Amino acid sequence: MGPPEQAGSGDDQQVEYEELDELAARLHLAVSASELHGSVCGFIAGGGSTSGGSLLEQLQLQADTAGGTLDPAGRVVLVRLVQSCAAALADSELGFEPLLPADDRPLAERAEATVEWCRGFLGGFGLTGAASHDRLSDEAKEMLHDLGAIAGSSFDYGDAAEDEDALIEVHEFMRVGALLLHAECAVPPAGARGTLH
Repeated sequence: MGPPEQAGSGDDQQVEYEELDELAARLHLAVSASELHGSVCGFIAGGGSTSGGSLLEQLQLQADTAGGTLDPAGRVVLVRLVQSCAAALADSELGFEPLLPADDRPLAERAEATVEWCRGFLGGFGLTGAASHDRLSDEAKEMLHDLGAIAGSSFDYGDAAEDEDALIEVHEFMRVGALLLHAECAVPPAGARGTLH
């Protein structure tokens, strides 16, 4: 469980899963909190710039709201999301973690969120065009392929302890994969703090 919400506690304040899930539902986005987080992370990892336009438009996510505008509170959540994703991916201590349901949620829910996060990551990464660059290392290409395999997976369940261990391994793979791709493709950190309008 993360720290309690504190107003004005800094630009890199983490966005909680429930907070992002509520925003996605309120905007009638066709993605979960995990997929939205994955999309933002993939976009940033691929070198996409979040300045100069609406994040939702850049990610090709349509908000089904009256007038098509995002309210100020929702905009603040998205700004915090971008800032926290950029900071986590650039963290020299490699502390980045995909945003997934809490460990006390049912395994099936967490496994589905894992698939959704990978799907979002690949979508966001793909929008940057980085996947088509010849500069990607073989390791990065393999990582994209494997994230795609996870994104297209459906899970079979058996022994609960083995399933938990397997999911932990998949999460670690996702974490390392996002960091590797960010290291190879992302723009310098100076471009990470754009505005969202």
